[in-house]
Amino acid sequence: MLSENADLKQASLDGMPAGVQTMRWLRDAQHAGVLSLIDQRILPHRIEQVWCHNAQQVAAAIRDMVVRGAPAIGCAAAFGMAAEAIQQQTQPAPAFDAALDAAHAVLAASRPTAVNLFWALDRMQRLRQQLQARNAPVTERARALEQEACDIMAEDIAINRAMGAAGAALVPDGARIMTHCNAGALATAGHGTALGVMRSARDAGKRISVLANETRPFLQGARLTAWELVQERIPVTLVTDNMCGHLMQQGRIDLVIVGADRIAANGDAANKIGTYGVAVLAARHGIPFYVAAPLSTFDLSLADGSAIPIEERSHDEVLGWGGLRWAPEGVSVLNPAFDVTPAELIAGLITERGVVLRPRRESIAALFQKTQ
Repeated sequence: MLSENADLKQASLDGMPAGVQTMRWLRDAQHAGVLSLIDQRILPHRIEQVWCHNAQQVAAAIRDMVVRGAPAIGCAAAFGMAAEAIQQQTQPAPAFDAALDAAHAVLAASRPTAVNLFWALDRMQRLRQQLQARNAPVTERARALEQEACDIMAEDIAINRAMGAAGAALVPDGARIMTHCNAGALATAGHGTALGVMRSARDAGKRISVLANETRPFLQGARLTAWELVQERIPVTLVTDNMCGHLMQQGRIDLVIVGADRIAANGDAANKIGTYGVAVLAARHGIPFYVAAPLSTFDLSLADGSAIPIEERSHDEVLGWGGLRWAPEGVSVLNPAFDVTPAELIAGLITERGVVLRPRRESIAALFQKTQ
């Protein structure tokens, strides 16, 4: 992977500064199919692009948090398959298929919790099987996989905008909204899920302000959510994670909107670690707690949240930051990246197909029947 500096510009497009996109697919005389990603590990200090030419490099970018957020991970994985197909399109069909099987395996192993990763890979795999069944030429397979990845990215932006419109109706004028982690344009192909609802509410003329939890230990709220909202000129106040109860007790929060990485069939939702605590506090203080996520984030194969795999990340993320270590040598560390919020604590699930209030297994199943 290579990096390239980029200048920060202030005008916005799809919820990001102009000229800055979470990911770009480059296919021209200079680029034979390359995925360009904003390196989210170093925001907001500077903007650099990481260039991925094959599936292994995309998998490393996902694993190392260059790109994060469930929808963005899914889009990146699809482009990882496309990039590998373009790299291998001069090979005979058996070698091409073997290379793409390996690409699928390395991408699937990159992160375990965000189900959008597996949803996107399954979609690419189904297309591969269709092309194999009719013995399509390898070059045709590569072109088709590239187009499918581009379609997934375009659909994600449209889905986020539909989700934003559906969720904006839940936001009162003058609302003070708390969010946890980053579920904005940086976590998607554009516009965002939870932050997309906020953007859509603002665009509808509602006066809103946001309290962004810093989101320890990787600080996605402090580094990414706060940065996005400052660029959008949406009033934002950064708070530490352990201020949530105090702020709710003081009557300074009207509703909570977060994203999700996987939602079980009964509505239990996995999101960044600390979300469950925010939901418990919101319930204690009678504050609506909403989850914004596309249908690709639902995993109907899981009966409830107890079966959602929880990623354990590097201990270094807890021991310090940016080369500074604040914990003593020899201390033990736990670093689960996600927790699960039970459905009974969720006032509503905001999707591109509308809002499911007080989610239950039956209402979620009905939501999917609308798409058939």
